[in-house]
Amino acid sequence: MSRTEDILLELNQPKPWSGVNAFRTDPLLVDLTSGLNRALRDDFDALGRYVTSHEAQELARMANHNPPELRTHGPRGERLDVVEFHPAWHAMMRRSMANGLHSSVWENLPEVRGQDHKARAVRFYLTAQLECGHLCPLTMTSASMAALMSSPRVQKEWAPRILARKYDSSNRSAMQKTAVTIGMGMTEKQGGTDVRASISTATRVGEGIYRLSGHKWFMSAPMSDGFVMLAQMPEGMGCFLVPRLLEDGVANGLRFQRLKDKLGNRSNASSEVEFTDAFGFLLGDPGSGIRTILEMVTLTRLDCALASAGIMRASMAEAVHHVRGRAVFGKKLIDQPLMIRVLADMALDVAAATALSFRLAEAFDRARERAADAAYARVMTPVVKYWVCKMAPPLIAEAMECIGGSGYVEERAIARHYREAPVNAIWEGSGNVMALDVLRVLERGKDLFNMVFAELERDLGPAGRKTIEVLHAAMALCERDEGAARLLVEQLALAAAAAELYRMGAGKIADAFLETRLTGGWRNTYGVLDARFDARYLVDLLYPPVD
Repeated sequence: MSRTEDILLELNQPKPWSGVNAFRTDPLLVDLTSGLNRALRDDFDALGRYVTSHEAQELARMANHNPPELRTHGPRGERLDVVEFHPAWHAMMRRSMANGLHSSVWENLPEVRGQDHKARAVRFYLTAQLECGHLCPLTMTSASMAALMSSPRVQKEWAPRILARKYDSSNRSAMQKTAVTIGMGMTEKQGGTDVRASISTATRVGEGIYRLSGHKWFMSAPMSDGFVMLAQMPEGMGCFLVPRLLEDGVANGLRFQRLKDKLGNRSNASSEVEFTDAFGFLLGDPGSGIRTILEMVTLTRLDCALASAGIMRASMAEAVHHVRGRAVFGKKLIDQPLMIRVLADMALDVAAATALSFRLAEAFDRARERAADAAYARVMTPVVKYWVCKMAPPLIAEAMECIGGSGYVEERAIARHYREAPVNAIWEGSGNVMALDVLRVLERGKDLFNMVFAELERDLGPAGRKTIEVLHAAMALCERDEGAARLLVEQLALAAAAAELYRMGAGKIADAFLETRLTGGWRNTYGVLDARFDARYLVDLLYPPVD
């Protein structure tokens, strides 16, 4: 032990949560990955060590302390429209692209075949515990392949560079780079979530080639090499891939107005952009733009849930570590009855959010082979995204409170996680949009719900029948009252989370979650866990002590 650590202990200050293997110290994650091959688990082990290392944590801190800057003009008054990032950003991008966070689900690698989404989900979940801002362009780049596949000609030209793992931050045309990233522009000032209100326009100039004019109110990752955009065309809404630079390196009519001054996600740039006569390649059929881009959006929603689960896990791990090392009123904080009850209550939600997010990733993997998983993916994507992302802000706030005043400082990673927490509930569809998406599935028929319910009832065991009766009642209420949609979504999320914990064999964790979330009384804060649940056992099981 160093002299600095000795002094910290004398001052009743636990050493920083650093240098701990985020994979190995997460028993739930280890259990979730037990079916994957040894080489993959060795990779997860290495990544788990890296994300809590001092080196990695410093990169995350510097990238957020030195946010990107927009240079609209050069010294001669010429347009530049270049966003400059701190070297720490590029370092994180370089490593995460080498890990395939932007490409692995499309590579058809033999070691992960049939489990592509799940294997990537582990890497994404662990990397989120380090820093989420740089994950934004990686999410969109990975998801963009779903949209590009609707245009074989565009896919053939762009896919090799999208799937390349050697990060290339040079300001050159996409076809001159070793690897590219893809952003997305959907939101406009007058429409927001209502993308059908888009007033950007596309005019045909050749076979599959259009010129786009308009604006995007919120376009993330503006230094991407191409952007998936929506624009109006005579046949209806179209979906397009718009390069940032043309083949000769000249700007493609995109003029960045400003970067957003965001609450969180500070390492990542988000912009407002105007564009005139920007060349774009049509993706999918004319007028089918919303359907085309929704394939991409669905994948990004999975990442929203995984990232939220990841930062909840990291925040809880930091809080548990702190209370194990700090003494108050004559004994360790973790030995105080109120504190351990709060931590155990929170640990149940983090475990449920993690299990549910990985269950969704598994459904994506098996959707083509198994109808029940296809139904799960369609029904549960908005449900999981809604519930997991909404859990993060209040849970991380409570974790900060467990640490106390020293948790409310920028020096700790938990401050970054807290600022990051709200964005995933907003990005790619707010809570109401997710609820409306669930209603959309319900309106088209109950068959998908019935397939999901059958699996939940089986996995919930003795509690299954009554739980499904409650869900059917919530469905019936929604058919009469659209405003009740959140009730159905939340009940379905809780039931599915409990079912997954039981399916995993989580035993007492599943029992405690079921009884407090599905059969317990109304609750508004953490720490009201009944004394009959062994709070210390739950915490130590999910967050084993580390030397």
